Amino acid sequence: MNSQSNAMLYDKVLKITNVYLGPAADRFMSRQIQNHLNKEPNELTEKDLVSLIVWIKVSVSLLTEDSGIVDEYITKLNELANAKTPTKS
Repeated sequence: MNSQSNAMLYDKVLKITNVYLGPAADRFMSRQIQNHLNKEPNELTEKDLVSLIVWIKVSVSLLTEDSGIVDEYITKLNELANAKTPTKS
């Protein structure tokens, strides 16, 4: 995966996150990636998504008690991760 693909992946994650966190989305995602994956956002890879989603779920659960919103957000991120994961034949 090249840096342009990594940036496109980050943009997709950010687009989903923006629906739930609004203007705080970029800052939130940058911190999640930097603090939990020890990477810069433009270095995000498909392999990172599963681990990142776990951290996001924990963090967002601390921000809201609305489990429906958390589940919906995580479902959208999992759909992105699953779309990125090649199926085995």
